[in-house]
Amino acid sequence: MGLNSVILVTEDLLSDAVSTKLLSHFGIDIVQSVIYEGQTYLQRKARGFNQTAHAACGVFMLTDLDSPKLCPPRLIASWLNSPRNPRFLLRVAVMEVESWVMADRRAFAEFLSIPRHRIPFNTDEIPNPKEFLVSLARRSQNRRLREALVPKRITKTLKTGGAYNNLLREFVLTQWDIERAASRSPSLSRTIARLRQETEAA
Repeated sequence: MGLNSVILVTEDLLSDAVSTKLLSHFGIDIVQSVIYEGQTYLQRKARGFNQTAHAACGVFMLTDLDSPKLCPPRLIASWLNSPRNPRFLLRVAVMEVESWVMADRRAFAEFLSIPRHRIPFNTDEIPNPKEFLVSLARRSQNRRLREALVPKRITKTLKTGGAYNNLLREFVLTQWDIERAASRSPSLSRTIARLRQETEAA
């Protein structure tokens, strides 16, 4: 039976928006959306969601890879430490969900009012996507976007502007094209392939 509904579990508003767009693209209903603040909380909850996902309602969890020392299969194995429930879709954005957002180079360049060539062809290869995105925003010709995305002063706890998540969430839900983005992000392409496989299952 194909996957029709899920509990969505993410670590921030931007991951929630990206996941919502993906699931909607495949006609998968979100019966509940849970946002935990930070990857550590997701890691703690992963085993429980792996156990509770079932045929009637799966679980879609999205996290970031963050470190080039890891690969998605190793991260997933370390979080679960047990066989993965086929209805538990734990997906990993390489390196961060911002990589997927920037992968629609055409729409994102227009959104930021910057030349498209400033965005790499393979956004999964950007070492620090969040920092890179903020650096792009600094060059934006749109003052409102600059002030919203770029912090006035970068600290250990403040690396983005105050409206960062809300503004990027709006971009994802209204302008971001999934198929264009998948052509520039291998990790996003793999997630789309998995969702397609799940929804087309007999």
